[in-house]
Amino acid sequence: MLKANRISIPPERIGFAMLAIVADIAVIVLPVFGMVAVGYVAARTGLVSEKAADGLAEFVFSLSVPVLIFKTLSEAQLPHAQPWGYWIAYFTGAFFVFALAMLAARKLFHRGPTEAVIHGFGAGQANTVFVGVPLILKAYGEQGAVPLFLLIAIHLPVMMAVATVLLEGSAGLSRATLLRLLKLLALNPILVGIYAGGLARVGGIQATGVPGQMVTLIAAAATPCALISLGLSLKRYGFRDDFPAAALISFLKLIVHPAIVFLLTLVLAMPPVWAGVAVLFAAMPCGINSYLLAQRYGLAVGTSASAVSLSTAVAVFTIAFWLYVLGVG
Repeated sequence: MLKANRISIPPERIGFAMLAIVADIAVIVLPVFGMVAVGYVAARTGLVSEKAADGLAEFVFSLSVPVLIFKTLSEAQLPHAQPWGYWIAYFTGAFFVFALAMLAARKLFHRGPTEAVIHGFGAGQANTVFVGVPLILKAYGEQGAVPLFLLIAIHLPVMMAVATVLLEGSAGLSRATLLRLLKLLALNPILVGIYAGGLARVGGIQATGVPGQMVTLIAAAATPCALISLGLSLKRYGFRDDFPAAALISFLKLIVHPAIVFLLTLVLAMPPVWAGVAVLFAAMPCGINSYLLAQRYGLAVGTSASAVSLSTAVAVFTIAFWLYVLGVG
């Protein structure tokens, strides 16, 4: 009887292959979170003041990232058809963890309905500007820019609108509330960058010459400044308040959300890069907008701050895991 030959791979070769994969992922993750660490140390040592940290955050959010988005969209080749599978995959995961966090807040932590919305928003709202943009562009380069910024364009308005409706709904939606929401969405600097970039793309307008060089320089500052700014903000937020709730929100954001999106990308049609961007976008830590929303309503402020800091600290490991799953490196 003939026996089939088995191909055996020496253990040392498997070890070398795994080390190569880890090294490739580390090249993506460590510089990004290393910059966050630089910002955190600068704040802890007093090298950069809180006033300067606030100014840098405002520069990133109001100028540098919007210009980066404008530059990318104005120069990009946009898809001819709507990528419905892309939207469905991402937002199914986002609203699932939103609802799960709200349910946990009510049943496990015995919070009120309004505070539960803050928990849900924290689990569903990703840190797109300060972590998502730098990390996803580093992982996928220019190929990932269009799906990334298109998702940012939809993500913020949808999540803010849902959270605002749920928060205001218990008291009844008013004309003033709707006008405030519309103003927020119309004047948000990130969205202004998206509107301007989309219009420029449709009109075939691109910044060239001296204006083009200025746009390039401002856009180039977005990534390092965003990461340093996030590190500076972590000292202020901390993660000691309401740790159990913050840990659950972080788990939903970093593990459950990207897991759902990943499974859906396997069954819904979309290009591989778009699928990877959707998963990594979902794997981003809790967004600072959840903390700002909590401050506005005076509810779950400590929980939101803790979730932002804790999820950002843990994300260095979970994002490395999702990069491995996606085969990026």
